Amino acid sequence: MTPTTSAVPILELRGITKSYGSVKACAGVDLRVDAGEIHGLLGENGAGKSSLMKVLLGLVRRDAGTVLVRGEEVALDSPQEAAELGIGMVHQHFSLINGLTVWENVALGDHGKVNKQAICADIAEVSARYGLPIDPHAPVETLSAGERQRVEVVKCLRRDPQILILDEPTSVLTQAESEELFAVLGRVVQEEGRAVILISHKLAEIAQATDRVTVLRKGSVAFRAITAETTPQLLARQMVGREVSLGEEAAALGLVPTGRRTEGGGGPDGQPPVLRLTGLTVEQGGVRLLTDVDLTVGSGEIVALYGVEGNGQATLGDVLAGLIPPTAGTVEVTGSRVDVTRPGALCEAGLGIVPEDRHHSGVVLDMSVAENLTMKSLGKVSGRFLLRRSAMLAEARRLADEFNIVTLSLDAPVRSLSGGNQQRVVLARELSGDTRVLVAAQPTHGLDIGAIEDMYARLRAAADDGVGVLLISTEFEEVMALASRIAVISSGRITGALPASEATPERLGMLVGGEAA
Repeated sequence: MTPTTSAVPILELRGITKSYGSVKACAGVDLRVDAGEIHGLLGENGAGKSSLMKVLLGLVRRDAGTVLVRGEEVALDSPQEAAELGIGMVHQHFSLINGLTVWENVALGDHGKVNKQAICADIAEVSARYGLPIDPHAPVETLSAGERQRVEVVKCLRRDPQILILDEPTSVLTQAESEELFAVLGRVVQEEGRAVILISHKLAEIAQATDRVTVLRKGSVAFRAITAETTPQLLARQMVGREVSLGEEAAALGLVPTGRRTEGGGGPDGQPPVLRLTGLTVEQGGVRLLTDVDLTVGSGEIVALYGVEGNGQATLGDVLAGLIPPTAGTVEVTGSRVDVTRPGALCEAGLGIVPEDRHHSGVVLDMSVAENLTMKSLGKVSGRFLLRRSAMLAEARRLADEFNIVTLSLDAPVRSLSGGNQQRVVLARELSGDTRVLVAAQPTHGLDIGAIEDMYARLRAAADDGVGVLLISTEFEEVMALASRIAVISSGRITGALPASEATPERLGMLVGGEAA
């Protein structure tokens, strides 16, 4: 359906300009959003999307330009003013307090007396309305990354914004749940005259959910159109400024690739898998988080563990990182059982891990790039008592060159790097030793198209070198692009496994729901 244009838009940005030193993050950006529409905003990292939204939320002050809400010019000098005008945003990165429960985080910012019962009722109503189930009494520190993002969405929707900005909101949802969320949002914006700005790298999502689309590139508007009059190829070309292959690059753009990885290694006949999980069970506080998980990964094989966040993936990642011991079951690497309760045993056995949350457990943000790159190779860069700085820098330079890590200095703190370069640091470090198994949990979350493509290429290269890769992902397009075999996890159990060549959204969806496919 062709969207209608109102006489006075609910939101209009005119000539928004924002510079940071000599860098122009936004250069005269115009954006019009009408009541009753979902407006897609596309662009690679650094295209200006975040800066534009920070202006709209009152987080930064624009250098030039005008913002109009319902036809009236507004200053937007603070987040409070934006909230009073009915502007709300669900950020990609979390702003929750770990020591509080879900309902306490949701209540932050409320005025007057706090009514726990009323807030929990609000959470239940929003969760049911938008298909985002969450336990209001759960401590946030016990939630997975996906569940935390769900809390962020519920927290924002509870405040009933008239203009809602969603930044990559569906990474924690199945395809069916994503479709349900956007169906509800579409109905709400039309019936109640609201508007949604959807920021996403998934072209299929943009095509299905939005009425109009604007593409930013290098701080300026490169393209705008009615979504129904575009194609994924056109949007991809406008976003990255070049032709793209919907075979090799499709998954990075949120599309099912036309060329899929259907061959897996699996190791030579008669050789044991490089990773075998048998009867793995984890119970904490009387709650079963994993139940009898059996899974194998062969040498040179990429096996995907697919499912909605919060179904045991984070717990499995913690077991394989040596952070929590299993209640029952065994872990074998290259045919030998590993005592996962002994610190460093999994690393010594040849297992590397790219964790789900790189900031929390993948890198030490205030340590240097060189220190982060070599922290698993201290034997190579240490003398009898002290680190040998020259050896550390030489090893770090080798890895930085091999993995194309862009940094002004190896002594710079890792927090100064882009998300893609931080993830390259993690991957380089984990593959720097005699790694036989690589566990990659949500390895492309928060990365732009170029960084996603690079990560895919490096995971394939690792498999081609004989490393067994366990890919833990919520992205259907990602597992179809990389894996030769897909296992599905639901409520802490493996509900089924099948070759990628036999996988469809419907079959995987049934397994995600706990049904036989």
